[in-house]
Amino acid sequence: MSMDTYLQGRLRNTPLPKSHGLLPLFEAVVNSIHAIEELGPGRAADGEITVEVIRLPQAKLDLKNASSARRGVPPMEHIVGFKVTDNGAGFHDTSFRSFETLDSAYKAEVGGRGVGRLLWLKAFDRALVTSGFMGDDGKPMRRSFSFTATRGVDDETVSESAPSVPLTTSVHLDGFKPIYRDRAAKSARTIAHSLFEHCLWYFVRDGGAPRIWIRDEAESIDLEAVYDEYMFSSASKETIEVKGQSFELTHVKLKTSSAKQPYIAWCAARREVQQEGISGKVPGLHGKLKDQSGDFVYACYVTSPFLDLNVRPERIGFDIAEFAEGLFEDSEITLTNIRDAVLARANRLLESQLGESRSAGRERVEKFVSSKAPRYRPILPRISQDRLSVDPGISDRDLDLLLHKQLAEFEGELLAEGHGVMQFALGETPEQYRTRLESYITKADDLKKSDLANYVFHRKVVIDILEKAIQRGGDGSYSREDVIHSLIMPMRRTSNEIRMESCNLWLLDERLAFHDFLASDKTLSALPITGNSESKEPDIVALNVFDEPILVSDGRRLPLASIVVVEIKRPMRNDAAAGEEKDPVEQALGYLDRIRSGGATTSSGRPIPRSEDIPGFCYAICDLTPSVEKRCKLLGLRSTSDHQGYFGYNDNFRAYIEVVSFDRLLNSARERNRAFFDKLGLPTT
Repeated sequence: MSMDTYLQGRLRNTPLPKSHGLLPLFEAVVNSIHAIEELGPGRAADGEITVEVIRLPQAKLDLKNASSARRGVPPMEHIVGFKVTDNGAGFHDTSFRSFETLDSAYKAEVGGRGVGRLLWLKAFDRALVTSGFMGDDGKPMRRSFSFTATRGVDDETVSESAPSVPLTTSVHLDGFKPIYRDRAAKSARTIAHSLFEHCLWYFVRDGGAPRIWIRDEAESIDLEAVYDEYMFSSASKETIEVKGQSFELTHVKLKTSSAKQPYIAWCAARREVQQEGISGKVPGLHGKLKDQSGDFVYACYVTSPFLDLNVRPERIGFDIAEFAEGLFEDSEITLTNIRDAVLARANRLLESQLGESRSAGRERVEKFVSSKAPRYRPILPRISQDRLSVDPGISDRDLDLLLHKQLAEFEGELLAEGHGVMQFALGETPEQYRTRLESYITKADDLKKSDLANYVFHRKVVIDILEKAIQRGGDGSYSREDVIHSLIMPMRRTSNEIRMESCNLWLLDERLAFHDFLASDKTLSALPITGNSESKEPDIVALNVFDEPILVSDGRRLPLASIVVVEIKRPMRNDAAAGEEKDPVEQALGYLDRIRSGGATTSSGRPIPRSEDIPGFCYAICDLTPSVEKRCKLLGLRSTSDHQGYFGYNDNFRAYIEVVSFDRLLNSARERNRAFFDKLGLPTT
C-alpha cells in the first residue's frame, strides 16, 4: 500500500518553539557526526566539522552621520544562515534516498528519527546541499540539491569528482527566519557553548567526538577548547535499572565558570533533549561543591533505549508521565521514578562533598535563627534535616521565606490534628489517648513559643531602629521627628483604624497599650473624646476610661479616667523657649487643658463626669539640650537619678510631667525587655 505525504502539511504539524531556533543547526551538526562515524569505527578522531556563521554584509560607513553615530562596539550584523561542512560519508545513494523519505528509519540505530531535516525548514527558508562521496564503483562522486518547503528536494545533480578534490559535505541553512533569529544567540561564542552543551554526550563517551570549529568572520572557536573550559574532571559512567529498564548515567563535574547550578540532562537519540535543575533536590546540593581539586558543579547525563523510544519526534521533550496512579502505579515508568533513582546515585557519588555542604547549610540556618529570626527556634527540631539542608549562600530573605513555609505547614498539620484530638479513636485505649494528647499539647506549646519569640524579636528590631534613628546621619543632620513618631505609632491614625500590633507604644510606657481611645497626629477637632474645635495637632493623645473603678488600700477609688499627651521633638533640637510653640512641656499642657475644657467624653460619646478634673500625664520626648534643660528647671521639674530626664507634678494643671531624653527612652526600653532578649539569645548591646 502506498500513501502520499504532503511536505507543507507535515511541516505545519512539526512544532519548533521560538526559543529553539538553533536546534536545526545542532541537528545538522549531529548528522555530520553520524556521517563521520559511518566511515567506520575509530574515525571520529579524524573527523572534522566546521560551522560557519553567515551574516548580512557589513553596512558601509555613512561619513556624513559619523559624528552623530553612537560610540562603542558596533552591533553585530544579523545572522542570515549557517554552513556546516564535514568530511563524513556524504549523501551517497542510500543516504540520499533516506533523505527523500520522511520518517526514514535509515539511521534509527544511531538515534535518527528521520525528522531532523524538517526542522531545517521550520527556521530557515531553504537548505542547499553539496556533497562528495564514494560511488558504488569506488569512484569519487559529487551530488548537489536544494531543499525547500514548496518544492521539497529539487535541482539534484550528480557528477564524477576529480580524485584530487576532498570528499566533503556542506549543508547551507539559508534564510534564517526573523521569528527564530531574533530569539537565538547572536555571538559565535554563545553559539559554540550552546552547541557544546547539546553535543556534550559525544565528547564524554568512549571514542570522543570529531573536531568541531565555529567560525564567524575572523573569529574561530574550537569546541575542544570549550570542552576544557567546561570540564572539571573526566566523566564517570554507571548503569542503573528502573522497573526493568536500563539507564546509563554519565556523571560530570563542570567548572564553576561554565555552570552555576547542578542539573540532569535528559538525553535521547544520542543528544541532549532538555535540562532540569536539581538544586536542592539532593540534600546539600546547591550550586558548587568542593573536592581536593577545587570547586565544581555536578551534572548527570541520562541516556536509555527507553528515553529514545519515548522522545517526541522533534526532540524537545518526552512523552513520559510525571506520575502514575491506580492500576499502572507499580508497572508504568514515570519521570519521577527515573529522577529519584538518578538523584539517589548522585547522593551516593557525592557523599563526601555533600556532607560539608549540609553542615554549612545547617550552620547558616542556626546563625540566622539565633540572630535574626528566633521565632523559628522552637520548631526547628520538628523540621526534617533534609528540609534544613539549605544553600549556605542563601539570602536572609529567601531563608526567611523557606522557614516561614515550614512554619505554615507545621501550623496546618497542628490544626488538622487538633480537630480530632479531643475524641477517642476507634479501638484506642486511655493510655494511647493520653500519649496522643500529650504529643499534641507539646506541639502546640512549641508553636506558641514561636509566636512569643516573634513578638520579642519584633521589639528588639524596633529598639535597634530607634537607636539608629536618633544618631547623626552621614550628612551631619538628625532624623526628623516624624520618623521617630511613626516608629512609636503611625501618624494620622486612631486606635479605631489600626491594630495595636502596628504600634510600639511600649517604647514609652507599657500601660499605653490599655486605653479607651488613642490618636496620633490628629487635630483636636477630629478627636471624638472632646468637643474642642481647634486645629492644633498633638503628637499622641490617649484617653483611658475605667468601667469598673479599682479599689486601693486606703478605700479611695482611682479616677474614672486619665488623659495622656505625648510630644516628640527632633533629636538634638536646641531652640526651646517660653510659649507653646517652643516649649514641648507647655505644648503638652496646653493640649491637655483644651481637651478638658472641651468637655471630655468617652470614644463612644458618653460624657465623663467632672472632666475638668481628669488627671493628666504629659510626656515630652526630646534630647536634653541646654535650652530644654533651662525650661525644665524654670518649670520646677526635678532631674532623674540618671540625669537623662526630668519629672514633676503641676498642681495648677493637675498633671504629672515627664521629660524623657532619647537615650533614656532607648535604655529604658532595652532594660525592660532585656530578660526576654537574653532568653532568646539576642544581643542587647
